[in-house]
Amino acid sequence: MSADSSVPEGTARHLVLVGDRRRDRAARRAELPLPTALLPAISAHRRLRGPYTLAGTLIRALGPDALRRHPELVTAHEVEILTVAPELRTLMPARLETLTSLAAPEERTRFHSALRTRRIAHGLLEFVRELLAADAAGTRSLVIEDLDHADPTDREFVAVLLRRLDPALLTVLVGASAGVLVPRVPDPRVEPGTPAGEDLPGVLARHCRRIDAAPVRLRAPDESAAALAARYVADDGTDDDPFVLAAYESLPAAERAALHDRRADELVAGAERTHGLGALPYHREHGGDPRKAGVVALAQAMDACLLAGYYDATLDFCARGRALVDWRELPDFWWLFTGKMPTSLSALGRVAETEAICDEARARSRKPAVHIQCAYSTAMLYTRHRNPGRRDHERALGWINEAIALASLLTDPKQRAFNTVFHNNALALIEGHLGRPEAALELVTAGIAELDRDLGADEHHLHRSVLRHNRATVLTGLRRYDEALADYREVIAVDPYYPEYHLDLGNLLRLMGREQEALAEYETALRLGPPIPEVFYNRADIRTEAGDYDGALADLDYVLELDPDFLDAYVNRAGLVLDLGDPDRAEQDASAGLTRDPDNPHLLAVLGRVHAERAEHPAARAAFDRALRADPDLTAALCGRAGVACQSGDVEVAMADLAHAVELAPDDPAVRYNRAFVLQRVGRWHDALADLDIAAALVPDDEDIRAAREECLARVPAAS
Repeated sequence: MSADSSVPEGTARHLVLVGDRRRDRAARRAELPLPTALLPAISAHRRLRGPYTLAGTLIRALGPDALRRHPELVTAHEVEILTVAPELRTLMPARLETLTSLAAPEERTRFHSALRTRRIAHGLLEFVRELLAADAAGTRSLVIEDLDHADPTDREFVAVLLRRLDPALLTVLVGASAGVLVPRVPDPRVEPGTPAGEDLPGVLARHCRRIDAAPVRLRAPDESAAALAARYVADDGTDDDPFVLAAYESLPAAERAALHDRRADELVAGAERTHGLGALPYHREHGGDPRKAGVVALAQAMDACLLAGYYDATLDFCARGRALVDWRELPDFWWLFTGKMPTSLSALGRVAETEAICDEARARSRKPAVHIQCAYSTAMLYTRHRNPGRRDHERALGWINEAIALASLLTDPKQRAFNTVFHNNALALIEGHLGRPEAALELVTAGIAELDRDLGADEHHLHRSVLRHNRATVLTGLRRYDEALADYREVIAVDPYYPEYHLDLGNLLRLMGREQEALAEYETALRLGPPIPEVFYNRADIRTEAGDYDGALADLDYVLELDPDFLDAYVNRAGLVLDLGDPDRAEQDASAGLTRDPDNPHLLAVLGRVHAERAEHPAARAAFDRALRADPDLTAALCGRAGVACQSGDVEVAMADLAHAVELAPDDPAVRYNRAFVLQRVGRWHDALADLDIAAALVPDDEDIRAAREECLARVPAAS
């Protein structure tokens, strides 16, 4: 990224202002001809309000006025708005609560995907964009400060904002130190194959013009050391002025603690929930009673972040809490923080650390509950969270059986019943992965009956819905679609606002050939929360099959706007535009996908088709060869290579590829038609007719198959 000494007016790029300190950046910013400010500069420093410090501040500022002037827009983005700015619930009570959001912490058995925050970011971006477009007030500007100190949720939001927002509508200026620009490298702690998410440094490089701020000469303030220290605490420890920080550190420990206690009391009196995820625990852990008030504040913040799916913040609070308690002196408090780590680490793909934490807990505790949870977490590592090539379902089976055995020894009958059912549900997952779906079905069905028998009607609603949803999934895999449909309907009846249920029901309805009902479920899923790329991807399939190519392309375009790493969307869009006669665009999509996955057989097959379309036979053959090295059973590549081989006179290869393709897909009319074409070319009219008879029975209205069959019928007597 090049540094510019000035920014021309009317530039069509966002801005990143790089400087070591706030003071340096503020001085340089004052010289810039920015458009009219949308709001005063917002600090993204996570010490203020933790996750979504920036996004929440932005939405709290825009939300009330938007609610008055554009209530329909606010309603459409209710979930995102109330997620990042829960203080607005006094103005707009939540309508779309789910069993997940309503479950008491002790009954929470389902946690959000780590991808949820990305969906929230996209929903917020679209809210802001639509709000500004509705107001039609011309180009505005937004200054975001301290991005280098932001929580990952805000860094993700800023990446989405910069990537998708037109600077002509809102020019964003990001202020940070140069570290925010350091290119991202793979995190060795993260399991291979874990989605990487938004690449903030890459987005800054592509979408922003860099401006450097020269250091401003520091002058000693006129205020006393005590006043400077008080200022540091009042700013919640975010001031980076070295004189202010030095004054704070020079203050006697008791006086510093008193300042933190006073500020914490002010925040409690203010009753803004999001301070409890940032400033409040910071002040309590640095106040006069860190091992009591500090631990309580950290634990509350940790629990809130875990339930919201803010896993990086959860781990931060866990680490800070563990630093305040000794496992020998306060084992219960130590486990309070340690016990939340496996879920968060697993969600982030940091599986080696998850297992290490479980091993540590097993070594330090003799409590059955600790060993039960660690056994379950370790089992899930080996059957779910590891990369598919590194899973070990038999090892997972051993760990989950240990959890079940320990749960059977619990003395409280309700705890014993719930724990047994919960871990049998995990056992069902492993059985499914081992290819034993009937055993999985039996376990889940027995669990539903056991909870109904042993627990009260008002207990564990969430886990009951999870069990029924899991049974629907197993039934779908067994192709018992009507039974699966009944379970999905029942789950949705008790948890109607959970969008993933509608996505899954839509997928089942597609399998049943009920496309219009599937579309209705997809539309419902889209209304219930922030955008889910898979919904648009699946809807594009239905639209393609229905001949709505413009609608399908619009959906696939949007999928890749939401997630530029969605490989299957590149495959489908490339194939669709190629079918529509645009090989250049198909090649662009195939190349874009292959930069992310160089050996993706489907993308290589599309690239082969592109070259074949242009009669570039050697390049086409090379692409198909690579595709088949990656997946020898990919029928699209087999048929593609057969076509190229036939054109090149290599009939033996063509026939071998098509024979294999027919073995793999005997009821695919396109495969039969392709083989018939080659058979016709070599004069094997009887064999070609046999393939075309099968193809015609499968798609009786296909004109190409009908014409080829008529030619065969005309030739067969002559060949006899």
